[in-house]
Amino acid sequence: MKDEFSEQIEQARRGDEQALSAVLSRQMPQIRTLAARAVGPGLDYDDAVQEGLIGLLSALRTFRAEKGAVFSTYANACVQNAIASAVRSAQRKKHAPLNTSVPYTEQESTPGPEELLLQSERYNQTMQSIDTRLSAMEKQVLALFLDGCSYSVIAKRLEITEKAVDNALQRVRLKLK
Repeated sequence: MKDEFSEQIEQARRGDEQALSAVLSRQMPQIRTLAARAVGPGLDYDDAVQEGLIGLLSALRTFRAEKGAVFSTYANACVQNAIASAVRSAQRKKHAPLNTSVPYTEQESTPGPEELLLQSERYNQTMQSIDTRLSAMEKQVLALFLDGCSYSVIAKRLEITEKAVDNALQRVRLKLK
């Protein structure tokens, strides 16, 4: 006569998701314990748990009760082997260059024709907005500020006070918002 866990194992092998969930929840504490021991350079806890789950699923697929082994013992051995294999793979440092390299991003690529057109339109709108909304002095202050000049340099060139420069830039910010 089979016990309840043996029945769940058989049902899980046939594709019953509830039975599989029950088997996984019963074996999960052991998988977590083994995964915690395996954490090291190149293999973090979550990856070790994933490898343990893969080992458990392999055990479910290959277990044969007629051979006389208890499923928990067999599954534990499969989980240990899967995690140990992941540890060995992580220690080989085969993928170290991939893990330490700088990722390539699409932002570094050249913009396409649509993007260039949109940028051009935004630039033209901004320039038109500057031209229509700002006074002559505000335009001069903005141009010098964008060239990297400090408030004192702008004040000397335009023969105004630094406070007038600050006020002009504040008005520019408000007008172009």
